[in-house]
Amino acid sequence: MHFETLLYDCQHHVATVTLNRSKVLNALNAKVLDELEELFVQITENSSIRVVLITGSGDRAFAAGADINELALAGTAPNSPTGEQLALRGQTVFALIENCGKPVIALINGFALGGGCELALACTMRLAADTAKLGQPEIKLGIMPGYGGTQRLPRLIGQSRALRLILTGDTIDASEALRIGLVDEVHPAADLLAVGHALATQIASAAPLSITGSLEAVRRGSHLELHDALRVEAEIFGELCNSHDKTEGTAAFLEKRTPRWHGH
Repeated sequence: MHFETLLYDCQHHVATVTLNRSKVLNALNAKVLDELEELFVQITENSSIRVVLITGSGDRAFAAGADINELALAGTAPNSPTGEQLALRGQTVFALIENCGKPVIALINGFALGGGCELALACTMRLAADTAKLGQPEIKLGIMPGYGGTQRLPRLIGQSRALRLILTGDTIDASEALRIGLVDEVHPAADLLAVGHALATQIASAAPLSITGSLEAVRRGSHLELHDALRVEAEIFGELCNSHDKTEGTAAFLEKRTPRWHGH
């Protein structure tokens, strides 16, 4: 697959998506969102892909935010989208990434600001380089996060911590992001891609149905009362118990061999 703003590679069930606009710190414009949507529709439908890595090209930025030139025109220039339309567009694409049915691991290799931070928030896990900087500085532009930041960030790190970042527009370093739970791990910048691939490969070695079932159980259950969420867990557990891969997995364990997953 060829894209103007993205690089794509897939090996051993692990897809790697790289934002490829390093000259503008991988800023998110309409073309990037269109191509991310096109690519993640294909990723969602491709059963051979089990894990996705997403990062930025160069060594300065994961994604430095939305394209300010496009943002400046929102709601003011003829034929330009309104601010609400811009927000809904970003939210739609990031929801597709969040709900693609595969673990998506953000490898934050530099600045992740504004829409870039919100892109990382839509991922399943976030690994950061020790040089990374994260924040939601939209307030300094007279706006606020619009691609999900006011909703995903409080759910991840708590309301008061999220509001401190949103209302001050402060940029924090990787160690502080780790301390407050915004990222899951911090690694030397030179090691980040290798660490991410190792984690993705480990996850991809599991039964495909177990991966998707676990994601679905957490996603559906997180919006329910515990009693109802446990019913969701039992339902999906029951479906997995009726799968060929459960038969293969238990047999392989008892026979002390490596299982051969079939995805059904």
